Amino acid sequence: MAVLQTIRNFFLPAVEPEVEIIVPAPFTTYEIKTLTIKDIDSLMRLNLRCFKKGENYTKYTFNYLLTQPQSLGRAAVTPTNDMVGFVLVMNNADGAAHITTVGVAPEHRRRGVAAILIENMEKTLRKKGVSTVVLEVRVGNTAAQDLYLSRNYTLVKRMKRYYHNGEDGFLMMKSLV
Repeated sequence: MAVLQTIRNFFLPAVEPEVEIIVPAPFTTYEIKTLTIKDIDSLMRLNLRCFKKGENYTKYTFNYLLTQPQSLGRAAVTPTNDMVGFVLVMNNADGAAHITTVGVAPEHRRRGVAAILIENMEKTLRKKGVSTVVLEVRVGNTAAQDLYLSRNYTLVKRMKRYYHNGEDGFLMMKSLV
C-alpha cells in the first residue's frame, strides 16, 4: 500500500495547505543558488504556497525540470538557507529559452526577489548563447506582468483559456542580444 501511495504522490499535485495568514518576514539578504534534485521537497512546499489556484506542478514535473540537461533552476535563499523564491527554465537548442515558473514566498514578495532571480537566470542564459526568452503569465496577474514589463519583456499575444481554470494567459518575450 505504501508503494501505491508513493506512486500516486509522484504523479498527483500536492494537496493545497490550509489558508495561512501572511505576515511579512523580517528584512534579510538573499543568496542565489542553483537548484538540484536534492531541493525537490523544499521546492514543492514553496510552490504550493506560491500558487493557490491549482496550477501547482507535480513531483514528476519538478523531477523532470531538475534532472534534464537543458533545464536550469535557481533558488533565492535566506542566510538560514530557507528557500524563499525560485525560477525554472528550459533551454532549447534553437537559441531560445522558456521560463516555466517563477515563485516567491508570500511573506517575501515586493522585495525584488523575483527580479533578482530572473536577472541571474538571464545572465546565465546569455553566457550559454541564448538569444530569446519566452514565458506565459496569467492575464489577472498584473504584478507579474509589471515585473516582466519593467525587465523589457514584450507582450506578444493573448492565449484564450490557457490555464486549467479557463483563465487567459499572455505570451511574453525578451531578446537577450
